[in-house]
Amino acid sequence: MTRKPRIAKLLSPLIGLFGLLFIASGAASYYMAHTQLKAQEITVADDASFLAGDIVDGPFSAYSQAATVEKHALGITKGKTYAELDQEDPIRAVAAESSFVRASLLTAVTAFGLSALVAGLGVVLLFVAFALGSLTRAVAPAKEKAAEETDGLEPATA
Repeated sequence: MTRKPRIAKLLSPLIGLFGLLFIASGAASYYMAHTQLKAQEITVADDASFLAGDIVDGPFSAYSQAATVEKHALGITKGKTYAELDQEDPIRAVAAESSFVRASLLTAVTAFGLSALVAGLGVVLLFVAFALGSLTRAVAPAKEKAAEETDGLEPATA
């Protein structure tokens, strides 16, 4: 008795569909993060360690600007973080605002990374679906051919 790989035949297109869905949602999220960040019209500071003067619209420019904001804030606070400053220090408000801006930029970097991860997982799922479908097509004819050679009869036992 031969069993056709029914579950694999069902899963292959389903996994492929999820792969396409992951690619589409990852690309849409990446594009949305890009357009929202670009709409803010932020330019990487001229003294940034890389991408100086670039428009902040992607993960690298956002990270560069976040690093530059941190550098400027530490310069203003003489190397102290928000938590290290005295509560009555008037510079503490500047440290808080720069911390919020930096956190927002790093959140955008994370959004880009997660979007790319989801799209990458979609590509992997497409490869898995293709491999599973190929395996199913290769196994099914071989089992059917083996069944035809024995004419479906079970060997006699003594």
